[in-house]
Amino acid sequence: MLQSLDALGVAGLVVLLAGIALIASQNLWIAVGMALIVAGLGLLIRSLISGMLRNFGMF
Repeated sequence: MLQSLDALGVAGLVVLLAGIALIASQNLWIAVGMALIVAGLGLLIRSLISGMLRNFGMF
């Protein structure tokens, strides 16, 4: 997965993980909830993009 990301994508992933770690240092349950929200959004976006590419015959 990391091989398909460029430098900006890796930086975004690092910032995302740092933000969740910062929240976890204050309240663990809120950090877990936010991590689940981010993971769910990632899966949703991946599904939408894969469906769109399949409709165009690219995937």
